[in-house]
Amino acid sequence: MREIKHIVIVGGGTAGWLTAGVIAAKHQARRAHGFTVTLVESPNIPIIGVGEGTWPTLRNTLRRMGISETELFRQCDASFKQGARFNRWTTGAPDDGYYHPLMLPQNFGQVNLAPHWLETPDATSFCDAVTPQGRVCDAGLGPKTIATPEYEAVANYAYHLDAGKFSGFLQRHCCDVLGVRHVLADVTEAVVTETGDIAMVRTEQAGDIPGDLFVDCTGFAALLIGRTLGVPFKSCADTLFCDTALAIQVPYPDDETPIASHTISTAQSAGWTWDIGLPTRRGVGHVFSSSHISVDEAERELRAYIGDAAADLPVRKLSIKAGHREIFWKNNTVAVGLAAGFLEPLEASAIVLIELSAKLIADQLPACREVMDVVARRFNETTLYRWGRIIDFLKLHYALTQRTDNDFWRDNVRPESIPDRLQGLMDLWRYHAPWMLDEFDRAEEVFPAASYQYVLYGMGHRTHVPPGVAEADVRAADRAIRENQTQTERLMAGLPLHRGLIRKIVEYGLPTI
Repeated sequence: MREIKHIVIVGGGTAGWLTAGVIAAKHQARRAHGFTVTLVESPNIPIIGVGEGTWPTLRNTLRRMGISETELFRQCDASFKQGARFNRWTTGAPDDGYYHPLMLPQNFGQVNLAPHWLETPDATSFCDAVTPQGRVCDAGLGPKTIATPEYEAVANYAYHLDAGKFSGFLQRHCCDVLGVRHVLADVTEAVVTETGDIAMVRTEQAGDIPGDLFVDCTGFAALLIGRTLGVPFKSCADTLFCDTALAIQVPYPDDETPIASHTISTAQSAGWTWDIGLPTRRGVGHVFSSSHISVDEAERELRAYIGDAAADLPVRKLSIKAGHREIFWKNNTVAVGLAAGFLEPLEASAIVLIELSAKLIADQLPACREVMDVVARRFNETTLYRWGRIIDFLKLHYALTQRTDNDFWRDNVRPESIPDRLQGLMDLWRYHAPWMLDEFDRAEEVFPAASYQYVLYGMGHRTHVPPGVAEADVRAADRAIRENQTQTERLMAGLPLHRGLIRKIVEYGLPTI
């Protein structure tokens, strides 16, 4: 039996260090028996550093790693994220907008409020009818109070953070607390055995580094999974058209400027802008299709969105190659992060995919090489499913548009650009509201049925509701709507302003349990 004891992660950044931390934390008890986690990264390759949006799963990930939430805010320029607001995606009108909050609809799991809301004639948005979070975001409030313990929530939340600082923060914790070995060296090649496994990586500065399991976190270079093992890349550019991003860091006018506690995604002529509020600055960018707009035109739209503050600010250009590897785990090598694939940053799917992959590796880490292929097959099945469903969910934002002002939006509703699975669901949702036990019953779901409801009904989709709803369901829905109204009033009165809350966390810290 060839025991799996030495894990070698090639590449740093958020993908590398998050994976290292998740694996090392899960297997701390094995360190005394010779288990090691080594991370090798080049001292000469900077991280991309623009992935500033996360998903609520990160709270449990960081908690399991033993990280202090207070220190996250102190060291990573972090703020709270309670969801995303989508402006001008449906009609393009100035008042066109809706929220995808992170709180589930009231009493979700007991009653599906979508059919009830669809039959209600008033003008309340679906989000406001079923959750307080849109109004909390509109008011600039945080999702908890300074008395709420670390990682606990009053309203569900994720984070916005400085990706560069976050990577360094994870590195220090992994090395100082979790015992990860950090090697700064340039990998020149991977040595492959006759069986196809990688035996070691060769480096310029540190010699040969052998391992039992290798994790490729080398970004778009995909040094191990692509260049060495030759796993093909599967493009989804025929579904998701955006292939370029321009990013700018925008300072606040003063230290009292409110910080949005949600991502602001505003549709443009051939793409969309993100707007993320951190305590010291905003991260703003334009994601677009270079087939539908030139880079110069896209930059003008981005600077026009920012206004006068953008006049002298430098812009970074990033290329997007939408798609993923055909498989992610081959032989004794598994790809995580950009080496596995990348989609446009809509709905913050990049970091959550890193988390989920790292957790799956840690939880199902094969005991020996003899069973690794079985684990790899299960990993590939689960991960392929997740990527497919995320692509469906991102495409839904485009497929529902009513905009016809640009070829970009017209092309996005062409049937041939919509995945068959998504088209089937959209046909179903004409007569049946998404619900948790219908199409979303797998543990691998990243976006639950509630997320689809928020996008569908935020963008004006109408589901035909047949008459004759059971009286018990009507009573349950009415009760949930009333409870949501009560909860909304309570949160609006009791939650602090977002910037003020962050200041208190940095100064005083959050309680620990």
